[in-house]
Amino acid sequence: MPRNPRLAAICAWGAVLLALGLPVALAATSPWLSYRNPAYVIASFAGIGALALMLLQPLLAAGYLPGPGLVRARRWHRWLGAGIVLGTALHVGGLFLTSPDDTLDALLLVAPTPFSVYGVTAMWAILATGLLVLLRRRLGLTLPVWCMAHNALALVAVLATIIHALQIEGTMEPLSKWALCVGVLAASLFTLFDLRLRRPLLRWRGRQPNP
Repeated sequence: MPRNPRLAAICAWGAVLLALGLPVALAATSPWLSYRNPAYVIASFAGIGALALMLLQPLLAAGYLPGPGLVRARRWHRWLGAGIVLGTALHVGGLFLTSPDDTLDALLLVAPTPFSVYGVTAMWAILATGLLVLLRRRLGLTLPVWCMAHNALALVAVLATIIHALQIEGTMEPLSKWALCVGVLAASLFTLFDLRLRRPLLRWRGRQPNP
């Protein structure tokens, strides 16, 4: 049977959008939200949204998703990266408005809850990744060095965000949260392996003479 590129693209994007949208939709039905103030609700969904966008980021960076092409996909990658930074700021700001003392304790790493350490680590890694993108030209880093630093910070942000999210029992529905976190981790690790190990190795082998 001949392959239908249009159908394959629809299925690929449908699967990704389902993986992104289902955890958010289930979180919207959470009973935890019924007695929370608007600042907490905004903070919760800003955090959930930032986590969901982390699933798209590696797929766009590597050009895995059909349709937009690599140049446009990487442009979307940069815009969604800005969205993750904004979501992180809204998450922290909303929590501060809800409970200033607890948020300050978390930022100062003196909070008794272990998930706060990973949340703060994720926050700084996300902010550092954003600054690295903004200051790319001024830092004068070569492209390979910049890519290594960008990938390292992004991986720290992903790992810390996942641990932070899994340790919290709150707005997100547990099974969909686990599925999203596993998807984010798998997409990130596979993309790093593909872009930084497999493809360079294939290019290097392609330059070698045949035995």
